[in-house]
Amino acid sequence: MEIIKVVAFAFIALFLVLLFKGKRDDIAVYISIAAGVIIFLFMISKITAVLQFIQQLAAKANIDFIYLTTVFKIIAIAYLASFCSEICKDAGQGNLGAKVEFAGKILILVLAIPILMAVLQSILKIM
Repeated sequence: MEIIKVVAFAFIALFLVLLFKGKRDDIAVYISIAAGVIIFLFMISKITAVLQFIQQLAAKANIDFIYLTTVFKIIAIAYLASFCSEICKDAGQGNLGAKVEFAGKILILVLAIPILMAVLQSILKIM
């Protein structure tokens, strides 16, 4: 199972981080960031498979791809903002991580406005 590979890799990285923590904090941070990036890259193929499946479902349901693309962008922003925020927190920069999360939330809100407007227009047409 792939989760076992991810967990084993994360534990090895954690062991190395703890080994260097206190002696060479810079190396500990680099190991932590590298491990996070490697795990993220490992998951890209899984994310791609899920997105393709959702696209197939949307095509069968005759959902406009503009909305689907917007939803994919929102999901990507959420994951990337969370990932970057966690890296910032790992590096001891929780303040910067909080700003990244805030920026991600604002960008998601901006992207969601057209979808909200379409939903409201649909509701108004029904009434």
